[in-house]
Amino acid sequence: MSVLELPEVDECAAAGCSYNHDHVCHAGAITISGTPEDAACGTFIDLGPSGGLPTVVARVGACHRTDCVHNSDLECTAEAIRVGPGQDKADCLTYQMRI
Repeated sequence: MSVLELPEVDECAAAGCSYNHDHVCHAGAITISGTPEDAACGTFIDLGPSGGLPTVVARVGACHRTDCVHNSDLECTAEAIRVGPGQDKADCLTYQMRI
């Protein structure tokens, strides 16, 4: 899979993240991590200075959530994902537990 085929971060509503500019994630790629109860955005940085690249649309570079239906060999297969507040300030809101 090439970088351009990775799913986009379609929306980010995580307030206070250095990579979030007007609900658009400007990290080159993000990592989804967390605990079994919480699919957290592992790239979230709670800092004042702006970070990331000004013209980039972030992609999901890695997903550590092997229990998610969208995870295949640690790659996200969702068309796009949404990030926003959940148990943490920045969670993957597209996460769906495999049954």
